[in-house]
Amino acid sequence: MIELRKKEKESTLNLLRRFTKKVRQSGVLLKARQNKFRLRAKNKRKVKNSALRRERLRALRAEMSKLGEIKPGEKMDLSKIKRKR
Repeated sequence: MIELRKKEKESTLNLLRRFTKKVRQSGVLLKARQNKFRLRAKNKRKVKNSALRRERLRALRAEMSKLGEIKPGEKMDLSKIKRKR
């Protein structure tokens, strides 16, 4: 917390200038701006589900390239794939 006391015979504008200088030097505004646009961490369930999905897609891509349906390194069209639930 930044705290300043008004000096003897100091104008309000000078006090305000000193205050803004202290705020800039402390980095309080910089931290506040960084927190404003901070991304929240994913919860464990979402991380796990996305990892499982990537594994399934990797296995499916390998299977399809073995069968010759796609070339290695080629993108798959996920809309044409039947989903197993």
